[in-house]
Amino acid sequence: MGPRGPGHSKLETVLTQLHHGNTDHGNHKKPKSPNAFLLDFPMRTNYMYARMKRSVVNEIFALTICVRLKGGTGPGLGTPFSYAVPGQANELVLIEWGSNPMELLINDKAVTMPITMKDGKWHHVCVTWSTRDGAWEAYQDGVKKGSGQNLSSWHPIKPGGVFILGQEQDTMGGRFDVNQSFMGELSDLQFWSRVLTPSEIYSQATCAGHLEGDVMSWSEESVELHGGLGEFPFDPCHQ
Repeated sequence: MGPRGPGHSKLETVLTQLHHGNTDHGNHKKPKSPNAFLLDFPMRTNYMYARMKRSVVNEIFALTICVRLKGGTGPGLGTPFSYAVPGQANELVLIEWGSNPMELLINDKAVTMPITMKDGKWHHVCVTWSTRDGAWEAYQDGVKKGSGQNLSSWHPIKPGGVFILGQEQDTMGGRFDVNQSFMGELSDLQFWSRVLTPSEIYSQATCAGHLEGDVMSWSEESVELHGGLGEFPFDPCHQ
């Protein structure tokens, strides 16, 4: 080979180092999956939000919605998600604004959720609801914190609306109020058309299992970012 031999082997070494450098990153993580990301809401605005591309297709008679949240500096978390339909901006909303406790709204009726997130850490939050007697439950980190009845009993959640992360809608898809906007980080939103069991919810929260929502699930192609909202790699189960 002559003088080309050493040069070739040096190039091979560099390529090998590059290759290993790119796969290792020093922490041996698996390649990023399309659902391993978070949305970062660094401040309260009336223009940063994400819109779930899939809407609700059928009437919803029972549901579970789970989401991972890390609150910013208070007061209040703001609005992690809101679902508005024609004629009803508050069809389905999770909100904690000002000094009020966290509330779940369905068809503009509200119940107080005994959930607090003032420690600046990640928490897994789930709400369940059924039209039957308007029964609801609230879970934090896999543990049931509260439950009740008579939240919009016998009112199915209507299809064809707009589901938004980070803002409270006063009209379908818009009229956001900066005071009700979400500040912090948000990931892994899953929306099912059934009430998950306590053990299924605990399994989700502790990463023992991972069910995907049949109404909406968390993936980069399912979320449309607006207003300069940031998206960053994040795998809650491999921190």
